[in-house]
Amino acid sequence: MNTFPVKIMACNRTFFDGRCELLVVPLQDGEKGIMANHEDTVFATEIGEMRLRTADGETIQAVCGPGILQMINNRALLLLGSVEKPEEIDVYRAKEALLRAQEDLRHKQSRREYEHTQATISRAMSRLKVSKKYQIEGY
Repeated sequence: MNTFPVKIMACNRTFFDGRCELLVVPLQDGEKGIMANHEDTVFATEIGEMRLRTADGETIQAVCGPGILQMINNRALLLLGSVEKPEEIDVYRAKEALLRAQEDLRHKQSRREYEHTQATISRAMSRLKVSKKYQIEGY
């Protein structure tokens, strides 16, 4: 199968830099799969589960924060706010963040605070969903 170079970077690290066969990222209206020779494009990614199949057939799953995917000249660059493999997720911390955010929703908030709280809930729920899906301890 054809492969293409992918570089996935978060604020604190380079998550992946190599060749892959398939990259699937979460978008606002669903998921988008990218394969070799995809047309040049730019997407805004959302909080959710990301998957990629490397050139040697290994599948890597991760929870990613919002970001930008750029596909130019058969090269993908994905810049994210955060990215975590399932085994890196702190389940207890995600549960606590979810509970705190749900409590914050019960209080009167400005529009900006409300959107921040919604993003916190979305991140925590994505982490918990992936933790449960991949049987991470603590869930």
